[in-house]
Amino acid sequence: TPSKGKHANRKTHIPCRRCGKKSYNVREKYCASCGYGRTTKLRSYSWAKIH
Repeated sequence: TPSKGKHANRKTHIPCRRCGKKSYNVREKYCASCGYGRTTKLRSYSWAKIH
């Protein structure tokens, strides 16, 4: 839809200061990759690990 074009100039994610990945959400103030901003512990899940 044309309204989606208005989202083009805004950055949703910027580089995270803890893990360095481009996963830090500017609006929500948390990192989708390491959990920075939400928790002091590093975000990790058993289902995400290679067994």
